[in-house]
Amino acid sequence: MPVATFPLGPLQTNSYLIHADNRAVAVDVGGQPAPMLDYLAEYRLSLTAICLTHRHFDHLYGVAELAAATRAPVYAPAGDDSLAETESGRGGIWGFPQVTPFESLPMPTGETSFGGMGCRVLETPGHTPGGVSLYFPAESLVFTGDALFYRSMGRTDFPGGDHATLLRSINDALFALPPETVVYPGHGPATTIGDERKNNPFCGEFRA
Repeated sequence: MPVATFPLGPLQTNSYLIHADNRAVAVDVGGQPAPMLDYLAEYRLSLTAICLTHRHFDHLYGVAELAAATRAPVYAPAGDDSLAETESGRGGIWGFPQVTPFESLPMPTGETSFGGMGCRVLETPGHTPGGVSLYFPAESLVFTGDALFYRSMGRTDFPGGDHATLLRSINDALFALPPETVVYPGHGPATTIGDERKNNPFCGEFRA
């Protein structure tokens, strides 16, 4: 399953398109989605869903525009609904622009599918109260949002963040995945579950 990465917006948020056959799914949309729309047109793909790993402003800037252009439904974690009207959710914090409002449906949890691709929605709170990671077992890849990064983990000093909860999420949900699983994070380069188990500097905390 091809994965196209687009660092978008003021914080260069990794925004993704994954696709099989002629159907695509977007994961987070951190800025103006013109490159994503160009990609969809070039490969003649129909966008079937926009999936959000969490409701922080830097992952949302292009959601409204992409949804309007493609008519794809937006799925957002229900556990993050409390952030929708905060500065960390709608923008404005630290002088960043506000997010254009958009309609969304509750993100399912557990086994589901998007665009005909089997997906396991993992609950990985801690960076936000309702953050999720999207695991595609047939393709051995997971989109972790801002829960797990290359050699790092998400910050927990925003409203609703909790350090101990995020450690449990990483250890119990993400580090339980097969070691060859490719990790596509919300910022920075891709990595693998096995590599992070061995080399992430927070590993001592994960195993505590």
